Amino acid sequence: MLLHNTLSEYYKVIFMLAQHHKYSIAEIENMIPYERDLYFGMLVDYVEQQKEQ
Repeated sequence: MLLHNTLSEYYKVIFMLAQHHKYSIAEIENMIPYERDLYFGMLVDYVEQQKEQ
C-alpha cells in the first residue's frame, strides 16, 4: 500500500514526516517504503485525533 501516487504527494509525505517527527530527509528516504507509509499513516491518525480534541 503506497500512500503517494504522484511525485508531489511523495514530497508532501516527506515534508510532513520531517516536520512532525523531526526525522531528517535522509532518514526518511532511507526507510523501507512500507515503513515510511506506516509512519505516515500513524501521523495522519494522530493529526485527526488532535483535531477531534
